[in-house]
Amino acid sequence: MGRAKPTEYPSIVVELGMVIEDRSSHFVGSIARWNAEGVTLKDRAQYLRHFTWKPGGFLIDGKPVTLVRPKQVKSVTQRTTASGSRAGDGRARVARASRIWVEGKHDAELLEHVWGDDLRDLGIVVEPMHGADDLEAMVQEFQPGRQRKLGVLLDHLVPGSKETRIAQTVQDPNVLITGHPFVDVWAGIRPKVIGLDNWPDIPYDPEVTWKEGLCAALGAPFEGFWPRLRNQVNTFADLTPELVGAVEQLIDFVADTPDDD
Repeated sequence: MGRAKPTEYPSIVVELGMVIEDRSSHFVGSIARWNAEGVTLKDRAQYLRHFTWKPGGFLIDGKPVTLVRPKQVKSVTQRTTASGSRAGDGRARVARASRIWVEGKHDAELLEHVWGDDLRDLGIVVEPMHGADDLEAMVQEFQPGRQRKLGVLLDHLVPGSKETRIAQTVQDPNVLITGHPFVDVWAGIRPKVIGLDNWPDIPYDPEVTWKEGLCAALGAPFEGFWPRLRNQVNTFADLTPELVGAVEQLIDFVADTPDDD
């Protein structure tokens, strides 16, 4: 007996704003962006999820389809950023009064590495807090407002964590706090970028940081490890969905700010 002929699905060219459903997860959203790795959907709650291209992987009006990218020749003005957005003309917009705060230097560097083009195009500045213990007081000093929004990205934002308790001290409609479940932003990078299936389990040690424990477990020198790891990240597909979604929620929130009068 011969092999069964593979099922063929109609090909649909992606368009911004097109509403589709992922067949596996049943996540429904409009197309926010796409790149060589996959497509990003945004649901009604403004939550972003990323899906790879796959034959018959999506539903339109309940029918399976294969999404394909437009067949067009890319020019310099049609390039795609590392975050999957269509890049602008490369000129930075004047910085908004709004800000995105991250916990440390490495978080800021990773956001610049992946979302830098988008951030400059939108005029969004990312600043490291160098720790979030005094977040409530820092937010009060910042004085958020309708034209001065604040987005905050926290590590280890899980039920019962210190970071979650800190986040709960801030109640302001002009502040959005998101986060990822990892102890450190390093773990938000997929380990496959350096040839690992998983990051090693690092037991808690008050005398050793998670980063130092990771390097020790890998037998790698701590000095210089971060730049090598960061530079293996080429697009958002090299990051975990939890980290990507948290960052893009903040960018959308801060970018949705009226222009200054």
